[in-house]
Amino acid sequence: MTKIRLGIAGLGRIGKIHLDNLLQIPNVEVVGATDPDSASLQYAIDKGIAYTNTDFEAMVNMVPLDAVVICSPTDTHADFVAFSAKAGKHIFCEKPLDLSLNRIKDVLDVVQKHKVKLMLGFNRRFDKEFRKVHELVKNGAVGNPHLVKITSRDPGAPPVSYIEKSGGLFLDMTIHDFDMARYVVEKEVAEVYAKGAVLVDPAIGEVGDIDTAVVTLTYTDGTMAVIDNSREASYGYDQRVEVFGSKGMVQSNNNFHDSHKLYNKEGIHAALPLHFFLERYQEAYKTEMQDFIKGLEIGTPMPVDGNDGLQSLKIGLAALQSLKQNRPVKISEVEQSATV
Repeated sequence: MTKIRLGIAGLGRIGKIHLDNLLQIPNVEVVGATDPDSASLQYAIDKGIAYTNTDFEAMVNMVPLDAVVICSPTDTHADFVAFSAKAGKHIFCEKPLDLSLNRIKDVLDVVQKHKVKLMLGFNRRFDKEFRKVHELVKNGAVGNPHLVKITSRDPGAPPVSYIEKSGGLFLDMTIHDFDMARYVVEKEVAEVYAKGAVLVDPAIGEVGDIDTAVVTLTYTDGTMAVIDNSREASYGYDQRVEVFGSKGMVQSNNNFHDSHKLYNKEGIHAALPLHFFLERYQEAYKTEMQDFIKGLEIGTPMPVDGNDGLQSLKIGLAALQSLKQNRPVKISEVEQSATV
């Protein structure tokens, strides 16, 4: 079997995870790696990657590649995707594709014009618990969905230096939940109402962001979703999804280090949830890469495409506008402002 030849861009935390997972897939050969930090490239060299370079375009031009995996900082994504598409390479890119709707639309036009495949890294879709919720809802197990509830709380806030460049809570954290809200019920969002506060770290507020939020989404059919977020949960990484419908309810709860429960006169004691996304979604990252490769092999549509990234960003931008203006904001308003 001919192996799929891949190059990877960016060797930070997520890049190393994807590289390790790709190296375990039998029909894949990682032939190149790039990172602007030459020290980071040592990780790829130690893994036996033959070609390394600090320049992304040089790798794409010089190495025979079928596809690229982009794990570099957000502000490089759109340029790297557009360059790869023009070079005829299929693409996996971490979210978000960009923080501008117009820029995303331009890049998606390039991808379509050059007839390459693009998959975005919304890894939670590949978590077995969330996939089960999606499957049960799709098969009618809860009847007609009426309410979606999503809890997403990190064990600790990222550095303020990251928050300043990431787009803030709605665009670097809640965007996963916006995608999940669409995914579990296969519905589009029509309106967003967001409330937020700075309750964890005043420094986050000083750079213009929030660390705690509740967002209400109204779907196009009038049903609703509620998302709650916090940058800091003292007990670990809190990731839960619930869909309530006309015939019942399905829930996905946290993953724990183990399932023991200790009962004594002080109370009932159990293990804490897995600490953060690297532990919680370890298997999801593997499945994500496997599904990307499968899509390249057999030519099926990618499970998460450019439009999914576009729709999630629209919801995120509507949430930002809602927070600033203290009112519900329709997705159509965000779309209209992007065309001005």
